[in-house]
Amino acid sequence: MKWPVVDLNNKKVEEITLNELVFGGEIRTDIMHRVVRWQLAKRQAGTHQTKGISGVSGSTKKPFRQKGTGRARQGTIRAPQMRGGGIVFGPQVRDHSHDLPKKVRKLGLRSALASKIAQKNFVVVDSFKGDEFKTKNFAALLEKNGWSSVLFIDGTDLNQPFVRAARNIVGVDVLAQQGANVHSILKRTMLVLSKDAVHHLEARLA
Repeated sequence: MKWPVVDLNNKKVEEITLNELVFGGEIRTDIMHRVVRWQLAKRQAGTHQTKGISGVSGSTKKPFRQKGTGRARQGTIRAPQMRGGGIVFGPQVRDHSHDLPKKVRKLGLRSALASKIAQKNFVVVDSFKGDEFKTKNFAALLEKNGWSSVLFIDGTDLNQPFVRAARNIVGVDVLAQQGANVHSILKRTMLVLSKDAVHHLEARLA
């Protein structure tokens, strides 16, 4: 698959051949959904907790005698039906993550890349290198290209002036190729890859 390579001013520099298996495969929304759920489950802290009957402070003494009061019998003030008592089946500290086969995760990432190409929201740039990046100039560049929601993926090593220029702009994310993931790709409208990132992703996913 031939695809144009542009500079950051969106001017064509050359053409690149994209691997059809990685960038031109079937778009599986069901697989992408599974991968995003797996990512978000891993991210969930799982630190929520309520106190059961054993965790609530209070006496073990019977609150009132069994018979003769006209009230329902009670054995402890810590029971769930009592005010301030323990919670039944409340949330406990746990790990929310679950397993997902590596081949499913790869297929999800290939589907996310293919979906961006199908939507015409995919750009390959020659490089993100340079020292002249400033947030003000970078914001003007984004506005000029019409990129209000964009994910930039570079090679293994990120250009720090580029990262610093982008990090204060709302709707802009920058990742190294090893951090490329389905959730981040789908969260932004536009996907912009460097040539270096394309080669690394093809090696990873082919």
